[in-house]
Amino acid sequence: MKDGIFQIGDFTFRLCCPEEVVPPENFMKFERKAETDEDVLLSESRRIAPEYTYQIEISDVLPRPDGEVAAKRPDLVVFRSGVGESRLIGVKGRESAYACYREVGENRAEVTLVQDEIKELHIDPVFSSLLALERRMILRDSLILHCAYMVYQGKAILFSAPSGTGKSTQADLWKKYRGSWTVNGDRALLRKAEGRWNACGWPVCGSSEICNLQDTPIYGIVMLRQGKINHAERLSPIQAFSQLYTQITINQWNREFADRAMNDIEDLISSVPVWQLTCDISEEAVQCLESALFMDGTH
Repeated sequence: MKDGIFQIGDFTFRLCCPEEVVPPENFMKFERKAETDEDVLLSESRRIAPEYTYQIEISDVLPRPDGEVAAKRPDLVVFRSGVGESRLIGVKGRESAYACYREVGENRAEVTLVQDEIKELHIDPVFSSLLALERRMILRDSLILHCAYMVYQGKAILFSAPSGTGKSTQADLWKKYRGSWTVNGDRALLRKAEGRWNACGWPVCGSSEICNLQDTPIYGIVMLRQGKINHAERLSPIQAFSQLYTQITINQWNREFADRAMNDIEDLISSVPVWQLTCDISEEAVQCLESALFMDGTH
């Protein structure tokens, strides 16, 4: 059995698992490690205790979750009991689940894996789905946004849209023509610290394969739409809310968590401008957005 301490945003947790369970490379980037002898001594004397513990086990048979069914999808069945939430986790197109997630205490969850599915754990979303991280994040008023997260002149600009719209493409254009840096090509964790919303790294990056750790103040969020004419306009709060809501991970079956997420989105758009960019794949698209973001004097 091996264990490690990880931190995503401001959530610190312990992960205990058998030797044959190897988390993906991107997930391991979030492990907290002592880099020097002095760090080791400090960690022994003043180590911050993890807030949560995940225990991963392997079995030929998955346990049956307790409680009533709260939600059901082709790849997920959610159960709710007095202790907390449990999940049977699967893959679309397969009949049987590959894992069972169970909250067994206030600060502890147990995850049971089917032996034959260990080989699939190198895939970022397959492994991360075992931990139901969005549940821990919303309790910290943090949101998981489907976006390409880039940094330009120390500012985070987030391109968000449904898959296939061109989030990574627009981030690549900014890298090519403006020298920006992409932190994550598919997801960002948004959290408020000291009164300001920041974009943070996330251990899932989709097909972009770009996954890094960096916290950066959010300068603007850009909702993308493909078009032949490049045009940018700032969205009203109602427009911004309706578009952002569809790109944020929200457990709709949990009314309390859904309400909390909506309040967080409202807070986010009250301080961070949200733009609609209709664009093609050209430097002109970069110039169009650059003009709107930095030359209109509104932010």
